[in-house]
Amino acid sequence: MTALWIAHVTVTNEEPYKKYAALATQAIAAHGGVFLARGGRCVQLEGPERPRNVVARFPSVEAAVECYNSALYQEALGHARGAAERELVVVEELEG
Repeated sequence: MTALWIAHVTVTNEEPYKKYAALATQAIAAHGGVFLARGGRCVQLEGPERPRNVVARFPSVEAAVECYNSALYQEALGHARGAAERELVVVEELEG
């Protein structure tokens, strides 16, 4: 089953985060990920607000986790650490 990679982000330092985003985009594509939402308009209804929200669909939970653990994504994370406050979860989609 397909899976959604859902990230909630507050960017605290734009320059290194841009480097993260460029490398993360490559890693996500290399693992079959397709962006469904990427920093667009959002309305926070509950919980802490994160102004940047990203959703990508992967072929499976395993593909998303492989992406996260890949050398390229880990390199990207090196730029995000200290440049953003983030939460990331992978959720399996329902069939149909």
